Amino acid sequence: MNALFDWLKYLEHIVLFKLGEHSFTVGTLFYLVLSLWILFYLTGLLKKLLINKIFSKFHMDFGVSQAIATLIRYFLVMIGAIIIIQTSGIDLSTVGLLIGGLGIGIGLGLQNIVTNLISGIIILFERPIKVGDRVEVGGILGTVKKISPRSTTILTNDNVAIIVPNAEFMTTHVINWSHNDDKIRFHVSVNIHFETDFNLVSNLLLEIASENQDVLDDPKPDVRLEEFGDHGIRCTLLVWSSSLLHRQGKLKSNINKAIYKKFKEHGIEIPYAQRELRLKSRPGDDFQIKSD
Repeated sequence: MNALFDWLKYLEHIVLFKLGEHSFTVGTLFYLVLSLWILFYLTGLLKKLLINKIFSKFHMDFGVSQAIATLIRYFLVMIGAIIIIQTSGIDLSTVGLLIGGLGIGIGLGLQNIVTNLISGIIILFERPIKVGDRVEVGGILGTVKKISPRSTTILTNDNVAIIVPNAEFMTTHVINWSHNDDKIRFHVSVNIHFETDFNLVSNLLLEIASENQDVLDDPKPDVRLEEFGDHGIRCTLLVWSSSLLHRQGKLKSNINKAIYKKFKEHGIEIPYAQRELRLKSRPGDDFQIKSD
């Protein structure tokens, strides 16, 4: 046993390298690793205590309490790390020179992390989005499941969890479908031939809207003639809904199915693009070939 202690004592004094006048030994390394691990562990427990026991008594929003607890933990880790380095006998002025030399490279490497962290704090305090909101950002549509200081988790309609950096919410346009008055307007477009009776089509579209249980009667549905295209007239059915805000694709699909069925019952065809080719074998002869 004494031999083991002697061997450990020998390891403790092995010099790994020198920082100025101070020798960085194996014992110093062990002290730093153990102390920093204890620091991170205790501050993690404190963060959970603040969120679950203290902030919850004040009925504080979970996102805000998480942000405050995270900031407190980061502050304590920074102060604790400085104290641990000082008590290890390392000269902070020497460490400062080393950190200063690496500062530029580290700063560039951590730039995105710091940006996301600051953006996360802004999100958690200003509340442009919150857990449970239906949002669309960067072409991603889904429900906010978690907001952390660095990223936000969005669950899509396909049940896929996507991690979005918080900086995206500060630098791009964000649509929050949960910020409205619980109803939104849907645009469902359909093309018809120039020869088709527009009034008949308009009545059929309004009839489809009235038969759909997810379409509101107030505001009333409307049909607009949008434009005269190369292959026909584009009409748009405008309807309001409050029941399928989180499943917009389903409402449009149901309306499109009803349009297809109604048009088929009344013999209304939906135009499609056609190409016409003309071939001449000799002057005076004109052949036409149409391909769909």
